[in-house]
Amino acid sequence: MKIYGIGTDIANINRIKKSLNNKNLINRLFNKNEVKKCNNQFNKANCYAKRFAAKEAFSKAIGTGISKGINFNEIIVHNIKSGKPSIKLLGNTKKVVNKILKKKKFNIFLSLSDDKPFAVATVVISV
Repeated sequence: MKIYGIGTDIANINRIKKSLNNKNLINRLFNKNEVKKCNNQFNKANCYAKRFAAKEAFSKAIGTGISKGINFNEIIVHNIKSGKPSIKLLGNTKKVVNKILKKKKFNIFLSLSDDKPFAVATVVISV
C-alpha cells in the first residue's frame, strides 16, 4: 500500500448548526442520503459537521481542494454495516479522482470524531 495523500479538517458544530436552515446550502454540500440520515439524528448538527469535515479532509488528501470538478455533494459519507465511516464517490467527482490517481483501484480510509463544539475528520488515500 502506497499513501497518495492525507487530509484532515475540523469543523465548528455551532457554525454548521446555524447553516441548517439554508436548504440551498445543505443541498449543495450534501447528498440526499446524507440529508436523510442527518435529519433523522438526535443531534443533526454533529452529523452534518462530521460529514462536512470529512469532505474537506478528502479534498485535501486528493490535493485539489473543492475545485477542478470535485463537488461536495458527490463525496458521500456513509457507514458500512459494522458502523465504520466510509467515503463513496459519485458522478464527475469519481471521474476526476480516477483521472488524478490514474488508477481505478484505490482505497479511502476515513476517521471521524466530535467533541463539542468541534467535529474532526482524517482521510488517507492509498493506491
